[in-house]
Amino acid sequence: MNCRIVFSLLALMTLLSPAALWAEAPRQLIFSHVVSPDTPKGKMAEMFKSVLEEKLGDHFEVVIHANADLMDDDEAVTAIAEGRIHFAAPSLSKFEGYTQKLKVFDLPFLFPDMDAVDRFQESSTGQALLSSMQDKGIVGLGYLHNGLKQLTADRPFTKPQDLAGLRFRTMNSDVLIKQFELLNAKAVPMAFSAVYQALAEQRIEGQENTWSNIFSKAFYEHQPYMMISNHGLLDYMLITNADFWSGLTDEERRSFQYARDMSLRYGNAVAKAKSSNDMRELARMKSVSVYEPTQEELATWQAAMQPLWASYEELIGKKIIEAAQQAGRP
Repeated sequence: MNCRIVFSLLALMTLLSPAALWAEAPRQLIFSHVVSPDTPKGKMAEMFKSVLEEKLGDHFEVVIHANADLMDDDEAVTAIAEGRIHFAAPSLSKFEGYTQKLKVFDLPFLFPDMDAVDRFQESSTGQALLSSMQDKGIVGLGYLHNGLKQLTADRPFTKPQDLAGLRFRTMNSDVLIKQFELLNAKAVPMAFSAVYQALAEQRIEGQENTWSNIFSKAFYEHQPYMMISNHGLLDYMLITNADFWSGLTDEERRSFQYARDMSLRYGNAVAKAKSSNDMRELARMKSVSVYEPTQEELATWQAAMQPLWASYEELIGKKIIEAAQQAGRP
């Protein structure tokens, strides 16, 4: 056989070998989250995928697992640290096993509005918190908003003592648990996905959440009494594995950072609009009572909850809490 033909056949076999085909296929990157694709977080993840694949589609493919169909947020934090998945966006209350500093975001009445949240997160202190878990395998890429939390219950309430004895669902955060204990209510840690059924079965009488979550999950069907408390924050951190991030080339990392910036900006804009729209929709419902306390009334709630600040000063860091307070006083 002609040597040139043999060489050509060998070259073709090499190109068609499984190893060669694998080398040419984009690397799959797993992005896990627990909400539906039409939420701010879901839309952020889709934007991240779209922008990154437009830039680096020959090298990377982002595979999104929504609605906790792969794992919940607690599992996702561990999976990121261990390098089993590549991206997640858990709530800021989910990192207790990796750093105590992020508990600053759970302190009640620390941020008067979302502008204060932005100022703190964009400050040098807020940005430093993104790398507070790097030695444990987790790199924070940025913050994603859901919004400020409101109190809801199955009965009317206007004063802290009105909640005494009621069972309130919380995330599994010691700060949030103690927050309700200060109100003489019973905190019941529970996964977000289980809240609606627990409300329907009256296993809990109240909960705290953002306007977006209250509306989209129809908590109002069992929680018709709501107060505009704005007492806490529900935000997320977009995270990745430290080894994966450091293993990217400088050019690749710039593309990932661009996708991050574009998707977080978009997700935060969606969150802001949705929070405002959902609050208006709830206020229009005849079956729902939305109570807006006076400044004097709100001060009684603040006085009841703010003792937590001092009790967590050493654990979180006094300078971090002071920086968050300063962000609230522009």
